[in-house]
Amino acid sequence: MTDSRYGQSGPWQRFTHYFSGRSVRYFAGLICAVLCFLILLLPSPYVIETPGPTQDVLASVDGKPVIAISDATTHKSKGKLLLLTVNAQGVPGSPANGVQTLIAWFDPQQQVMPSEAVFPVGQSAGDYKKTSAKEMTGSQDSATTASLAFARKHKIAGADSAKVKMHVEDIGGPSAGLMYALGVIDKLTTQDETGGKTIAGTGTIDDNGKIGKIGGIQLKMLGAKRDGVTYFLAPADNCSEVVGHVPSGLRDVKVSTLDEAYRALVAIGQNKAEDLPHCTA
Repeated sequence: MTDSRYGQSGPWQRFTHYFSGRSVRYFAGLICAVLCFLILLLPSPYVIETPGPTQDVLASVDGKPVIAISDATTHKSKGKLLLLTVNAQGVPGSPANGVQTLIAWFDPQQQVMPSEAVFPVGQSAGDYKKTSAKEMTGSQDSATTASLAFARKHKIAGADSAKVKMHVEDIGGPSAGLMYALGVIDKLTTQDETGGKTIAGTGTIDDNGKIGKIGGIQLKMLGAKRDGVTYFLAPADNCSEVVGHVPSGLRDVKVSTLDEAYRALVAIGQNKAEDLPHCTA
């Protein structure tokens, strides 16, 4: 059908006629909505963090022990010692857009942080990966030093001759130091400190065995709960973030040194954890 005013009628003709007969102000709302949608598709200046996978430091990855000890007798454990991780989007090499950020704001299982609070402005994906790997290597070195010093102090067989290597892939940062150290000690002792239980924890560690603060602890508690953990070793310096956020069924245990963490581990394994310290406000 034709119309004498427009010539041959069709979708395009009707479309152009509709828009040509109206001012830009008429379409202001539509233009704003389209622009907002396009902005939401752009990279976000925020980092989105979610609970990541856990890893048993007493187990193996790709056929290799997470903690390999040579020149000393090692002993197997029936339980698990889990290190905890956080997944991150919005870091170099893993962009997040505005839609993902908006959804994360309203999800209690996710946390949103300004990107500059997580990594330096302008850092490349390669540099971010190198920094994370360097922090992990430093954490493993300090865990080895602290755990062998602990073993020597307590006259654990093999402490003077043991050589330790650690293997884990796709995990970076310094926060696994505590669990690496406990894993080394557990392997060297004849006692099964875990008592067959699955125990999780987090915290940096220095050469002297001092446990330090880490990031993302609330998400790590969610990851521990998800993977069936009952006891969670938390750095004393993180207690302000722990209080009021411990998932139901998870028992936090405050620790500030490797000695305290080891005593807590033994108490948990022996079902004597009632008097272990909680985090308090």
